[in-house]
Amino acid sequence: MTNAAASPSRRAFLARTLAAALWPAATLARAVETKLSKADWQAIRKVISQQLAALRAEDGDRAFSYASPGIRAQFGDAQTFMAMVRGAYSPLLAARYTEFLEGAVIDGIVIQPLRLIAPDNTVQVALYTLEKQGSGRWRINGCRLAPSTVQAA
Repeated sequence: MTNAAASPSRRAFLARTLAAALWPAATLARAVETKLSKADWQAIRKVISQQLAALRAEDGDRAFSYASPGIRAQFGDAQTFMAMVRGAYSPLLAARYTEFLEGAVIDGIVIQPLRLIAPDNTVQVALYTLEKQGSGRWRINGCRLAPSTVQAA
């Protein structure tokens, strides 16, 4: 009787099977990183600030360039993206004051809150999600507006 576990083809098969089984765990371990460097947070805030400036300047092409590949695929072009922003994210465009709050990594998702104070002093928070691209650049992967319990002075 031969030892199948000792044969080279059997060892290769087991190695491939083990690698396939461990790959999701290794990927999850990287995704659940909970601390980003100060430079990463600065880059994240810069990307959001640049996109916001482009949105306010009605520069759709530039604003769209800060979106992640998934968002770009979802909207297809800068004109469609800008129409969505004007309709669903008007508080971003109208805010008289913005302030970055402390960002966090929650369940592997990078979240950067931005406080928005409207001309009528109502306060909302824009919760941006971001993803780091293979190039090392950060891109905006989504934004949700939420009411705030803070009152503007």
